[in-house]
Amino acid sequence: MLEAIRSRGRRKFTKVISCDGRRALKNLIKCTPVLNMSDDESMGGDLFQEPEGYFKPEEEPTFVKHQMLNGNELQLRLVGHNPLWGHLLWNAGRTLADYLETNCDRLIQGKTVLELGAGAGLPSLICAVKGAKQTVVTDYPDPDLVENLRYNVEHCNQLPSPRNIEAEGYLWGALAAEIAQHLPKADQTEGFDLLILADLLFNHSEHRKLVSTVQQTLKKSTNAQALVFFTPYRPWLLEKDLAFFDLARSEGFNVEKIFEKTMEKVMFEEDPGDELLRRTVFGYSLRWSQEHIK
Repeated sequence: MLEAIRSRGRRKFTKVISCDGRRALKNLIKCTPVLNMSDDESMGGDLFQEPEGYFKPEEEPTFVKHQMLNGNELQLRLVGHNPLWGHLLWNAGRTLADYLETNCDRLIQGKTVLELGAGAGLPSLICAVKGAKQTVVTDYPDPDLVENLRYNVEHCNQLPSPRNIEAEGYLWGALAAEIAQHLPKADQTEGFDLLILADLLFNHSEHRKLVSTVQQTLKKSTNAQALVFFTPYRPWLLEKDLAFFDLARSEGFNVEKIFEKTMEKVMFEEDPGDELLRRTVFGYSLRWSQEHIK
């Protein structure tokens, strides 16, 4: 990046010189401020040298445990830190995992499942453990995120044999044919029975891409659905979170609120905004409207 800045500076300087020779150079020198190194605000040292400690060492992965409703425990590894928030186990993910386990007979067993923006992949692991036909767990195609997902899959000792879950990188809105290849051949052109979206709606600029992926991957049947669970961590932007569902309706989906739970604690105690909203998980179901069902 620094080289790009320097390059732009050189191009600009050359352009000025070529405009009118010595006169342009004289004007440029006259108008260029002089950096007074004796000033109190002097930066000192090399202008382009990063300050000491600028490059922090990478944070180590952490481990968290999730207790299933049947008493079993799943241990999950979280990336040390990630700008895409994969270093946290979100309330919506935990809550949706419990919801799936509670309703596993109806939602999971014998179903094909796709999770988007999975982070540590907890809901997907629950689906795989509780009898899904096939589960594909995905997150942004960042090497650290995808490797961490695969680690959690490979180190889950409660999965059936042969294994019924695969981890992949996937960019929302992109063609989903590669994801579908993990399905049994008979299902590859049909899509998934169940989609999982946990705490993704704060990405307001990505709503249309998310809906596009749901359109591509959700099986066109009356029983297929996408479960969208979220917490409004920025309560003043709740309307923008909910705009996702307006967009989904306009693209052929029926939307139904199916769940609400208030957690004991907020995830981020120092954050501003209504505390009750910040510790509430909302759950919605998206299904194809009748005219889109085969």
